[in-house]
Amino acid sequence: MMRWPIGLLGVTSLALLAMPTRDPAIAPAPEGGAPFAWNRDTVWQAHEAAFVAARAAGCADSVRIRHDVTALRTVVDALHDVPVFASARVLDSVETRLFAVTAEVAACPAPLAEYLALQLSHAQMIKWQSRRWDVTDRAVRNRIYRGLAGTRAAAEEVMLQHPDHVPALQRMADEPSATPSAVVHGVRLHSGDILVSRGGYPTSALIARGNDYPGTFSHIGLVHIDDTTGAVSVIEAHIERGVAITTAEGYLADKKLRLMVMRPRTDLPQLREDPMLPHRAATVIRDRALREHIPYDFTMDYQDPSRLFCSEVASSAYREHGLELWMGISTITRDGLRRWLGAFGVEHFATQEPSDLEYDPQLVVVAEWRDPATLFDDHVANAVTDVMLEGADRGDALDYAWHHLPLARVAKGASWLVQRVGGAGMIPEGMSAPAALRNRSYQDRHQALAAQVRASAGAWTAERGYPPAIWTLVAMAREAVAAETR
Repeated sequence: MMRWPIGLLGVTSLALLAMPTRDPAIAPAPEGGAPFAWNRDTVWQAHEAAFVAARAAGCADSVRIRHDVTALRTVVDALHDVPVFASARVLDSVETRLFAVTAEVAACPAPLAEYLALQLSHAQMIKWQSRRWDVTDRAVRNRIYRGLAGTRAAAEEVMLQHPDHVPALQRMADEPSATPSAVVHGVRLHSGDILVSRGGYPTSALIARGNDYPGTFSHIGLVHIDDTTGAVSVIEAHIERGVAITTAEGYLADKKLRLMVMRPRTDLPQLREDPMLPHRAATVIRDRALREHIPYDFTMDYQDPSRLFCSEVASSAYREHGLELWMGISTITRDGLRRWLGAFGVEHFATQEPSDLEYDPQLVVVAEWRDPATLFDDHVANAVTDVMLEGADRGDALDYAWHHLPLARVAKGASWLVQRVGGAGMIPEGMSAPAALRNRSYQDRHQALAAQVRASAGAWTAERGYPPAIWTLVAMAREAVAAETR
């Protein structure tokens, strides 16, 4: 029998481990989707000019600014009781006036509390109005997106100018619920509540922004509260270990830049028939997670409950009890974005993105928490992500060093063994070795670009005395990307 030299066997094994894989086939763009575009650069530039002028005036016109905020609040409050079409001109007028007054309040914080109350009232008004709208219609979706995500972004620009004057917690609608409850950090949570959050990792920003409607949230968790002990649990799907159950404190200990609490409306037909439906939904998915291992779904197929990504934890639990969440399904149509997400294992581009749950009129926002100290990091991550995705649209690839592939494949094999006995391997279950390398490469590049943007922003702030707005951060990110090729 011929014996292979040990050295030759080693070289052959290394060569096999280093063999590249074909790029995965990318599914076509879903029908009916298209990226949202503000197309209002001249308006933003005018608002920034107004901000600079108001800042130079030093709050000399604070009485008029407060009057403008109060007058607009009167109009918005009246719209809480008068149904209008999504195309109504009054909503255009309110939106325009809200963005205009934002620039002035950013320069003069005297009416800051009134302004934040105005923005909150506007968001609640849009949520109330949308109960009568067809949220699957693209024009309607644009209206809701501008009214919720757009005005939140405006308010956060104000917050960044005055971080010491902004409360971290905003209480919103106190939607009643019949399910078990407990107070966590000053907010009363009910079993079946949905926690929508944003992680602090580069891939969290990619999840939030990688959508036809770029958002600010990247993760979903479902609250369960034991009706006997009052113990609070959060059920969530993690890339590293699949569906897991943690305590409220364990959930909050994982780095988060923002958090929103959502709750099904009590006047929904399903809840009028069964007020305990949210608790039963949370109990079923909790019990399943205790009973069996549920792998993470990298493909993002929200219609297959055998594997779950984070949004599916909530949607599959509620679907089983007759409540279909995400009335407006997320679409991902940009070619470069689909190519990048496909390289990570995503196969379905009509799916359920965490940010888009906010636009579902079946749910109300109970509270929102933002840490003013980390809000700027959130904006930097968004700017860098948006610019990197511009590169994806130009054909940039998610590269990795080919000579790392053999070690990654060995790590994948070791991870498989660890996962068979219930552990968490170095490479997550369901993620390929090449995808893990692309993930690492993406994170390294994002972090390097973010560091450059923060440095540029620091110089800008030192020179002008105020932090740059998001469109300036985007320009800085573009300069950092351009510097990579010099």
